[in-house]
Amino acid sequence: MRALAEDHSDLDHHSDLLVGPDQAPLLARPYYASGDPGPIVAALAQVPELLETAMPFLGAALGPSGIDWRTKEIVIVRTSALAGCRYCVQAHTVVALDAGLSLDEVRALRTDIAVADAFTDPRELALLDWVDVVAGSGPVTDDARAAVRRRWAGHEVVELTALVGATLLLNRFATALALPTGPDTTARLATEGLS
Repeated sequence: MRALAEDHSDLDHHSDLLVGPDQAPLLARPYYASGDPGPIVAALAQVPELLETAMPFLGAALGPSGIDWRTKEIVIVRTSALAGCRYCVQAHTVVALDAGLSLDEVRALRTDIAVADAFTDPRELALLDWVDVVAGSGPVTDDARAAVRRRWAGHEVVELTALVGATLLLNRFATALALPTGPDTTARLATEGLS
């Protein structure tokens, strides 16, 4: 769970929403054992029964699988940008760069430049069209399903669609609670010119 375990030390500003290590309930303590678990875990620790259910699901959806890391980050950054989630866009911009996406590709995913100016691979372009439809509002048409199925196998479409859904869940959660971006991420974004 690369971005979910992001370094985060600014608990004071959101202390009423984020549980610090000294206040972690018994069921949440394992998530604090290696240090700061990040704001998503620190918020979910308010309801440890939910934390214990949510984290394995999020780990399965966002973590390693048959879909490569680069592709997952394409989906996560694009979905987060379309949903307007500052926290997720910032956190996953750094992760996407670490996963091998170029600065222009990340800018395109963040809607700073046109997708066609950064992506040329037909498979990735089909995926981006799919993400735009699934993460948008309104119905998903048979034509959209057929277009993604021309480039992606059925099990890939199912997993990538679940990834869009899990990302949207996190987007709304992070946005509603105004989760803070960690200082290491903020510094890296400034270094990359992506603040």
